[in-house]
Amino acid sequence: MERIIRLQRKIAPDLIAVVEERYNVLKHIQYAQPIGRRALAALLGLSERVVRADVEFLKEAGLVDFSGLGMSVTEEGHNLIAELAQYVGILHGLTKLEAILAEKLGIKQVIIVPGDSELDNSVFREIGRTAASVLTEYLQDDMIIAVSGGSTMAALAETVNASMPTVTVVPARGGLGEQVEYQANIIAAVMATKLGGRYRLLHIPDGMSEEALEAVRTSDPNINEVADMIKHADILIHGIGEAHTMSMRRSHEPDVVNYIGKNCVGEALGHYFSLSGDCIYTTNSVGFRLNDLAEVGKVIAVAGGQQKAEAIVAVTRAGSQDVLVIDEAAARAIQSII
Repeated sequence: MERIIRLQRKIAPDLIAVVEERYNVLKHIQYAQPIGRRALAALLGLSERVVRADVEFLKEAGLVDFSGLGMSVTEEGHNLIAELAQYVGILHGLTKLEAILAEKLGIKQVIIVPGDSELDNSVFREIGRTAASVLTEYLQDDMIIAVSGGSTMAALAETVNASMPTVTVVPARGGLGEQVEYQANIIAAVMATKLGGRYRLLHIPDGMSEEALEAVRTSDPNINEVADMIKHADILIHGIGEAHTMSMRRSHEPDVVNYIGKNCVGEALGHYFSLSGDCIYTTNSVGFRLNDLAEVGKVIAVAGGQQKAEAIVAVTRAGSQDVLVIDEAAARAIQSII
């Protein structure tokens, strides 16, 4: 593939630009379907004339269908998008960058999605789809999957496409005071439904005092049962947040927010880390603690955007991740940091 791309750069560089443009069009149709040409042109920031030419070609190639509701991607188109993602990855040098970051961060596998999720929502959704695909690869009967909350995990759950009725999905931690669709409980339920499996919920907020946690656990045996399942998960999949942002979302006391802001850059599973990977602060929760991660079969971390680069470095330096799924913008920024 790399040899073919080198030849294309020399003989037909304009062909590469066309392939990237049509891949981008296909990808946006996939995530916004059904969609009309005018709306697609606005989404892509291209003229309707250019979009019309591209979608007519894609229709003739059997990659896009037209209907009264708008355009949608055919099954052949969906398959081609996955193949084109690999092509674009090699084209942008992402395959080599994946190997470099995996070595530098001490992670078994780094997967980079082309583009910038902060600027392009289709890239954000592609991160979720890619992470869902990784999760599917590891799934086996009777597994327990623990999943954290957040917008990235919500995108992942929506794109899970597998059938595993014997799997049980649990939230990795207690809830935050955020949008209900981003709560770990909701994401666990959505993911389990997509898999055709079971789920157990954890009806307890993050950040409770030790005394309150103990009182709740004593009065509700279901919490202890779910907590035990969480700590014996076969797969943990979690997001990564910026420390200051997450401290605000958790509504910490002002002095705690200030302390975290001065000393931490990244957050995962209620743990706040410095750039060197040291855990500086931890919120109380029934869910995962750092020392629980060693018992998990596979740990998959997912994040995107240049602004999260330091947070990703901090969390991965703390260790225990097997797979990291990020976008190109985050990967380039991480490379400059390390």
